[in-house]
Amino acid sequence: MTSPNPSPLWQPDRERITQAQITRFHTWAAEHHGAPADGGYAALHRWSVDELDTFWQAVTEWFGVRFSTPYARVLGDRSMPGAQWFPGATLNYAEHALRAADTRADEPALLYVDETHEPRPVSWTALRRQVGSLAAELRALGVRPGDRVSGYLPNVPQAVVALLATAAVGGVWTSCAPDFGARSVLDRFQQVEPVVLFTVDGYRYGGKEHDRRDTVAELRRELPTLRAVVHIPLLGTDPPEGTLEWSALTSADVAPVYEEVPFDHPLWVLYSSGTTGLPKAIVQSQGGILVEHLKQLGLHCDLGPEDRFFWYTSTGWMMWNFLVSGLLTGTTIVLYDGSPGHPDTGAQWRIAERTGATLYGTSAAYVMACRKADVHPSRDYDLSRVKCVATTGSPLPPDGFRWLHDEVRDDLWIASVSGGTDVCSCFAGAVPTLPVHIGELQAPGLGTDLQSWDPSGRPVTDEVGELVVTNPMPSMPIRFWNDPDGSRYHDSYFDTYPGVWRHGDWITVTSRGSVVIHGRSDSTLNRQGVRMGSADIYEAVERLPEIRESLVIGIEQADGGYWMPLFVHLAPGAVLDEALLGRIKQTIREQLSPRHIPDEVIEVPGVPHTLTGKRIEVPVKRLLQGTPLEKAVNPGSVDNLDLLRFYAELARDRA
Repeated sequence: MTSPNPSPLWQPDRERITQAQITRFHTWAAEHHGAPADGGYAALHRWSVDELDTFWQAVTEWFGVRFSTPYARVLGDRSMPGAQWFPGATLNYAEHALRAADTRADEPALLYVDETHEPRPVSWTALRRQVGSLAAELRALGVRPGDRVSGYLPNVPQAVVALLATAAVGGVWTSCAPDFGARSVLDRFQQVEPVVLFTVDGYRYGGKEHDRRDTVAELRRELPTLRAVVHIPLLGTDPPEGTLEWSALTSADVAPVYEEVPFDHPLWVLYSSGTTGLPKAIVQSQGGILVEHLKQLGLHCDLGPEDRFFWYTSTGWMMWNFLVSGLLTGTTIVLYDGSPGHPDTGAQWRIAERTGATLYGTSAAYVMACRKADVHPSRDYDLSRVKCVATTGSPLPPDGFRWLHDEVRDDLWIASVSGGTDVCSCFAGAVPTLPVHIGELQAPGLGTDLQSWDPSGRPVTDEVGELVVTNPMPSMPIRFWNDPDGSRYHDSYFDTYPGVWRHGDWITVTSRGSVVIHGRSDSTLNRQGVRMGSADIYEAVERLPEIRESLVIGIEQADGGYWMPLFVHLAPGAVLDEALLGRIKQTIREQLSPRHIPDEVIEVPGVPHTLTGKRIEVPVKRLLQGTPLEKAVNPGSVDNLDLLRFYAELARDRA
């Protein structure tokens, strides 16, 4: 499952360590706030969690956070849930996101790329002007602080403008990607009752146009709280009757007026995948996101005004919100609207080349797809400006680390990161001054007391345990929408260890301080007391060229037995014969554990995912345990309901 990895795959050189913003922050914090001057990142991290108030005060000072009214203290209440950050303070997220317009007026704030792969810049001046114009129009429409504003939008500049204008007026932003069907969108937006909807007529993906006007019409019918609908003609159609035109709302030359709101004022609502019920509507605050993202992007990702930040994402995933926050550091952000593999598997590398990306983020699945497709990034593209390739969404297998090192550059900072929609940030991952070991995240984040706990609540090292966070983070949800007594919020994270955040992942914290992610703890494979994360199985099995993707489920049976099937989606031309079965079992036996050889290997037409691309394990487990499809999963949360019907039929046949 894990290896000692005595030699790092990559080690930052002295120049990189010296120039990293986290190094300069460490020196400054030692001089001004009593941080330990020696001991490197480990000492800085220990100080950041032991002296939580002082650390977060230092972050706000280092990044020049402007409080329009001062805070009484940093942390008014440390309890979880319910921590109170910077009580008394007021500020505005959008004001900070647009600060670079004062010094870099004509330089690009945004680089927009579609499937032609030709970047189109939006300057800081143009971005600020459009935000100012739209914010004034939102106020004219009666949008007030706390009102919800929704976007059914792809990853285009208009989505960034709409988010920032909403934040400027103190509204609460929420978005879904236009590949979501009407039911999926309504499951989310109906919970928060938006007053404005920004929408496109369609989008382009995989070389095709996808008309969404019928879906938009359904959204308008089913969202009775809407006062206005704004039409963005990406496909060039006329605005539907009763809608407002984007160009008319963003053409004025108006400086933004920023509503100064309390630190814990809602900034946006994000949604859990919602595979087994209505998605959780997760509310995060203007101030909490501001300071957490400044720390994460400025210190951990080492982003600044000279950087270009590209992460492949959609507006339905928290990584889009994280990407937009790159603006907080003065970084140019790259928005790609299109298929990750159009016209070929190397598409994302081509975009990184053409935009001059210095930090390029993608999914572990894309890295492994490139490896299987025999893509050669450094041979085919000029990636000399890329300093860091980051991955998230699922654990990056060791072979993914090796492939990036061999095929991109041997002097490449590989940052596998892990966090969650729940905090819209990373618990562990990128540290520019630390070595990278194969299969491991570099370290827990500053201010994040990340630990691995056994079932009795004892921290363990070099052993698999539950991912817990024992102190509050500013970006933890202030609440869930429509959860008046806080019970759903409490039960989601705090029911196992009172007062401690349990995230639902199996992790190992190594003795050298790095972190290994093993997959979700609620889909853990427990054979004869030996626990293993599903990600360990996937990493081993999917090295086989015949296996396109896999899904493993462990099911406790009424007679005390345990059934563990492995479902495999084969590559074109592959056959699940005795030879392949033998190689699958041998791979698991030799690389993982003989106890975790599957009881059956079953060929399937595909592996179901959430709308944000994560394998659906728990609903499939419930189907195999006899739960009806309509109760096992929220149909609007999955990418292919027909696939789940296949698993439901399989369960019926076995019963």
